[in-house]
Amino acid sequence: MLMSRQLSATGSSKPIRPSPLSTATSIGAIQDRAVKMVGPKDGHEGLKLSGKVISAACFLPYSLGYRRGGEWELFPRRGSSALYDAIRSLSTEHSAWETTLVGWAGEIHELPAIKKPQSTPQEGQMPLLMSASFAPQMARTKSYHVPPPVPLIRHDGNRMTMTAEYGTQVDEEIKIYEEDRGDLEVMLAAKGKGAGWGNVVPVWVGDEEDGTMRLGGVDRWRNYAERVIWPLFHYILPQDFSPNEGSALQERSWWRDYVEFNSSFADAIMKIYQPGDIVWVHDYHLLLLPEMLRQRAGKDIYVGLFMHAPWPTSEIFKVLSRRKLILSGMLAANMVGFQSHTYKNHFISGCKRLLGYTESINADGHVTGVDTHGAHCAVEALPIGIDVEKLLKSAHSASISAKMEIIRNAYTGRQIIVGRDRLDSVRGVVQKLRAFEMFLDLYPEFVGKVVLIQVTSPSSLSQSSRIEHQVAELVSHINGKYGSLHFSPVQHYPQYLEPEEYFALLRVADLGLITSVRDGMNTTSLEYVVCQKNKHCPVILSEFTGTAESLTDAVIVNPTNTRGVADAIATCLSLKEEEKEYLHGKLYEYVITNTVQTWNSAFLYKLLAELSYQSTHPMTPEFNRRRFHEAYKLAGEGKGKRLFMFDYDGTLTPIVTDPDMAIPSDKVVRSIKMLAQDEGNQVWIISGRDQKFLEEWLGHIGELGLSAEHGCFIRMPGSETWENLAESMDMEWQKVAMEIFAKYTERTQGSFIERKSVAVTWHYRRADPEHGAFQARECLAELSSLMVKLGHEVEVMTGKANLEVRPKFVNKGEIAKKLIETSEVPPGLVFCTGDDTTDEDMFRALQKADLPKETVFTVTVGPSSKETEAAYHLLEPADVVDSIGLLVGTVTIEDIEKAGAEVKPSL
Repeated sequence: MLMSRQLSATGSSKPIRPSPLSTATSIGAIQDRAVKMVGPKDGHEGLKLSGKVISAACFLPYSLGYRRGGEWELFPRRGSSALYDAIRSLSTEHSAWETTLVGWAGEIHELPAIKKPQSTPQEGQMPLLMSASFAPQMARTKSYHVPPPVPLIRHDGNRMTMTAEYGTQVDEEIKIYEEDRGDLEVMLAAKGKGAGWGNVVPVWVGDEEDGTMRLGGVDRWRNYAERVIWPLFHYILPQDFSPNEGSALQERSWWRDYVEFNSSFADAIMKIYQPGDIVWVHDYHLLLLPEMLRQRAGKDIYVGLFMHAPWPTSEIFKVLSRRKLILSGMLAANMVGFQSHTYKNHFISGCKRLLGYTESINADGHVTGVDTHGAHCAVEALPIGIDVEKLLKSAHSASISAKMEIIRNAYTGRQIIVGRDRLDSVRGVVQKLRAFEMFLDLYPEFVGKVVLIQVTSPSSLSQSSRIEHQVAELVSHINGKYGSLHFSPVQHYPQYLEPEEYFALLRVADLGLITSVRDGMNTTSLEYVVCQKNKHCPVILSEFTGTAESLTDAVIVNPTNTRGVADAIATCLSLKEEEKEYLHGKLYEYVITNTVQTWNSAFLYKLLAELSYQSTHPMTPEFNRRRFHEAYKLAGEGKGKRLFMFDYDGTLTPIVTDPDMAIPSDKVVRSIKMLAQDEGNQVWIISGRDQKFLEEWLGHIGELGLSAEHGCFIRMPGSETWENLAESMDMEWQKVAMEIFAKYTERTQGSFIERKSVAVTWHYRRADPEHGAFQARECLAELSSLMVKLGHEVEVMTGKANLEVRPKFVNKGEIAKKLIETSEVPPGLVFCTGDDTTDEDMFRALQKADLPKETVFTVTVGPSSKETEAAYHLLEPADVVDSIGLLVGTVTIEDIEKAGAEVKPSL
């Protein structure tokens, strides 16, 4: 068996490595290992950090109870313990941060009224008046056999308001008044600080009327997140939903609610936000929040986002109809974190495939993030940990030891397998039971000697009832097949466990069994490892959990391989003590080293590193079109002409998948024509396109100069004749380039060769992004080496999803240099813009030109973080076209400035 082979390496033939438990079993040892918490001083001084972290999570750490009349009660919220431990650890005495937790106040439960002692009325006599505390309970009575309507005291003080028609009473929708909300906010602030949360701020989402808020139907705010995003992120495709949640999803209205939900969070945060604060957004309910915050606070707000849920492949993610809006919302953060490298890679792949963005790579060749049109978003894999110190204190009390003894006595002489999962299709409870049944079938020697204690907590998904029925059938089947009158091999408890019962169960277990078919980060496995610090029993972990990439010394299984899981169960229950101690020691070492405190520090360290880099790295300033317009008018008064040089693809038109479809719009053609027809201007298109394309779409503008194939051909203004600057060159290299490109075209589906008059270009824009980029690197290395070996005077250039071979002595820079040198009078103004690496030749040539610096404007098209020789940047081709429109009078400076200041419409 696979597990046996794995364990053989740890057998007695080799010395057992000392367990880390021997040096780190106490809480004091855990504290010694704790990393120094990253603080505001660790950021660059230019960031001017305030020292405050605002954590935005969907839910408050409390469930809220409201009693009519304005009384609130707070209860600890179940679930998401790792998230709340992480947020709380930022507020400890070891932390240098001031913290605020912002969470939704929804799902408020109505509390029963408190009955006040009162005299008992005589038989057959109804009380004439009820107290306000008793009234709500009576108001919810649903009896059709009652006397005439009962007079009640209403919130507005009207003592004799009748609440229903004769003989009937109905439920009243809860209303929360403004003063009640204020009372809760004060209570949460005090309770939060006392419990170590820092300041706690509720987010109110709902319809407000006259200062009141109706809380009926609050599930609507979670529908899109939990009925669309969550299932898809766990690989449950829409067609797998029931008819009520599939084709009739009401996705449009759910999406509107999702947008409003995120917007309410943005509004609440902006009320407390101060420049220098860090906003840390958590999970899939709030994926639009980073962009909304940036729209409200501007580009200088510091935002981090962490996805606790798994992230699917791009093929799954693109099923979402709102996929681009969600990605754009997330990429507005300075950094996005994921539970594993797999999820990180899936996200980056989706950004490349669906948005056309490029990945950023550091000097070591590691992918560090995504370059968007206007900024850089760092992307990191940062698996979350647990609060080990807290767990060790909680799991080793006297009361837990007593509960452990009760469990042991109940299953004397039997090995205990423990599972605790939420009851939905992705937690793998059904797969676990099937594997357990096969285990008993294949290994009959364990029948009657092993018990599976499976605890399942309820799920909010509608499929939960179907899974519950399936689980119940399997439990009955297994117990009927392998059980007896006095023993059942499966003990199923569909309930929440109190912490003491849960820890007792983890400590007495002989095997932890986790078979999720999709999970972000299963922290139960981490808690199991800590609780087993004395017993050293193994854990079987599904490879489809984020934890599997961290706990590499666990027994990793595919839960859909029933036989494989059954074999792993048998092997783990048969391990020798030294084998168990060795394997558990490595797991324990990882868990106590990578705690939730470590995770907090790692996330903030990475975020501050990204922010510090952005604040110190030289950014290309935005092109000031107002100043340029003034310089344009001033140059018109001089003797020299104004010289304009435009690249084509990615500069005047957007980059498209099919190069033949990148035709200029009417606006582009009209603007260029008007600019070229001004006698004071000399306008050139200097492109990598061939003569045929430029002639077809722009050749009718007689005043326009054209340069094709990166300077190999030129057509002077007023001429119809093309001059071939590479005419005298030996073109034998073209055959070599064609042969190499043909080989890689066969290897790369979707790629193609463009044979121009001189240059030869290989395009892979239509290919799979990752595969195309890999093949391009291979092709570049092979082709460059071969051309040097053969002595051809050519260079292999990398462009946007293409490779091009062209003569060395001809490039765009040479054309720019020639245009300036051949001018009878030095140009009074030079404007040069492009987006590609080939355009950098023009920028470098103009830097060396003997011209007044204030008259030369070099502009790259792309983000400010882009490495370039240009002096300025514009974000996209539309900005370039508007700049031309400004000069020819079709656009005003006010139009441009207004468009730049406008916030994009709400998603």
